[in-house]
Amino acid sequence: MGDFFNTELFNIWNNTIAVWQVGLAILLIVGTLLAFWLISYRLLPRLFEKVELEKADRRKMRAILGTFFILAVFLALLLIFKFDRLLIETARETAPNLKISTLLKALIIWQFARLLDLVISKILIHNYYEQKEEKAIELDHYQKDSKKHANRTVQYVVYVLALLFIVQAFDINPEFFSYPPAKGQTEGTPFTLVNILNAAFILLVARLFSWVMIRLILKNYYRSKNINVGSQYAINQLLQYFVYVIAILMALEALGFSLTVLWGGAAALLVGIGLGLQETFKDLFSGIILLFERRVEVGDIVEVDGLVGTVRRIGVRTSLVETRDNFTVIVPNSKLIIEKLINWSHNDKKARFFVQVGVAYGSDTELVRKILLNVARENAFVLRHPPPFVRFFNFGDSSLDFQIHFWTHEFLRIEDVKSDIRFEVDQAFRENGVTIPFPQRDVWMKGG
Repeated sequence: MGDFFNTELFNIWNNTIAVWQVGLAILLIVGTLLAFWLISYRLLPRLFEKVELEKADRRKMRAILGTFFILAVFLALLLIFKFDRLLIETARETAPNLKISTLLKALIIWQFARLLDLVISKILIHNYYEQKEEKAIELDHYQKDSKKHANRTVQYVVYVLALLFIVQAFDINPEFFSYPPAKGQTEGTPFTLVNILNAAFILLVARLFSWVMIRLILKNYYRSKNINVGSQYAINQLLQYFVYVIAILMALEALGFSLTVLWGGAAALLVGIGLGLQETFKDLFSGIILLFERRVEVGDIVEVDGLVGTVRRIGVRTSLVETRDNFTVIVPNSKLIIEKLINWSHNDKKARFFVQVGVAYGSDTELVRKILLNVARENAFVLRHPPPFVRFFNFGDSSLDFQIHFWTHEFLRIEDVKSDIRFEVDQAFRENGVTIPFPQRDVWMKGG
């Protein structure tokens, strides 16, 4: 039996083709066709039923998969029949020569990267956002890690990784320059293409890691623990700062920088920069304090410099406050830490306000009290608990002064709520004969 499989059939390019090689090649081709048929016409249709994918993307996935299998079969046939030939002979002894198999390996890696990109970006991430929309989950302010950005990040990670494999396979690693040698060394560290790709890969993986942590892991934790939007934003920002600082340090090390020398130079540099940019550094550290202390959070209603608005974003140096007139004010973080600030919604989502009104002397004060309470209770934006109350706070020059105090959630629309109450009070006073006086003065003339 062994002699039969070793029987020589023919000779091509000085290579003897035996029975076992032909049989193995036939089995390989049949197995590949069967695998492609099972995946393309059995597994993928089931996947397409669960995940909505456009026809163009379906055709693209099948084409990439078919190309991947064809290249893999060609590579296997080359190795079985020993048809691998030298294409380019490199000058360096350490660098491998360019063969047909090397080119096929690079193409296989690239096709696999395209397939992986399509699977992750078009199926996994798309499916995640589809489920999110079906459950009607409200999108938070962390929209910079949106579906589009996530897709791009996955693409960059996959293709940079593919380039790294190709560069290693071809040994294409040009040296651009060399760093000065460190103390005790004779040769400097070379700066090559691999250094750049490694640094880019580290930064992209850090971005993808922060997206996975925020969108897939922490999001479920926030929902289960019922954590408010402001706290979510603070945790997400701090996590991103931590991940990116570590990634930048690792990327600098991948580029060939010595972190020991870098820290020494940075210490001296930061002293000079800190003296010239004191306000900037004050805002930077104020932003970190805000995220840690959470005295002001995203979504809070604040009053700063006489402006009332909603905190939309807390950045590293500045924060964005959207006012009631729908324009955005850029506020330095130090203003939110050092100067006086009123946070209307920090401890509770309701606050007490009042509307002041004066009635003529001689009016029935008990009737006035009853009218004011009725008007407040009938307003849709006034809370029933705690209940509104009336305060008779002063005997004015021309009027008896009252205040109707009430609680509401409508911080941004409070002036509209007060206006509605004033309209209703004026109407109720007219119906009940209560007079709102105007300032009066008696003038006495001396002499005839």
